[in-house]
Amino acid sequence: MKNMLVIGMGRFGQRLAERLLELKNNVMIVDDNADRINILAPHFTNAQIADCTNPDVLKALGVDTFDICFVTIGENFQSSLEISSQLKELGAKRVISKANRDIQAKFLLRNGADEVVYPERDMAEKLAVRCSANNLYDFIELTADYSIFEIPALPDWVGKTIGAINIRRKYDMNVLTIKKNGSEIIMPTADYQFDRDDHVIVLGKKNDVLRLISK
Repeated sequence: MKNMLVIGMGRFGQRLAERLLELKNNVMIVDDNADRINILAPHFTNAQIADCTNPDVLKALGVDTFDICFVTIGENFQSSLEISSQLKELGAKRVISKANRDIQAKFLLRNGADEVVYPERDMAEKLAVRCSANNLYDFIELTADYSIFEIPALPDWVGKTIGAINIRRKYDMNVLTIKKNGSEIIMPTADYQFDRDDHVIVLGKKNDVLRLISK
């Protein structure tokens, strides 16, 4: 369990805070919109109506006591920049800020943010890739080159074992999990034989996997 501070209760901030709470963290939420906070307050460890561009407000929140401080203000970049900078000056252990563009990320990283996230851009990228591929259920991007993909068992794989196909050598990717009939087989062995309805979780280079499933 960690102590989390989420500043900015737009749609992304709300969902982030809710998910952090579901994962059993202590979550304080802050926004200068009283209506938003009054609606959300009963569900969170602590909720404050405040303007966090004011350094005195951040001091009163005790930002140095939180494991992570999230700045999820999307509509006012100047406020996001000021808050990120002040959080770090006041001793925040880790600051993660939201950005909409690369230029915003550069300024945030230079002025207090330890990490920057692009929720809209990342979601658009994920949706575009998933909808453009014919045989892709889901994927998680790990780096610019490598991702984890959930794909169907390819027709050429059905009835054959992982070892016989030699997936790692032939395709330069690793099979991490098989989803089968509502259950999961973690790190399947080389003698696992693919069935037609299997969902296969693989780790590999993005371009290589997308090329493979597009054939």
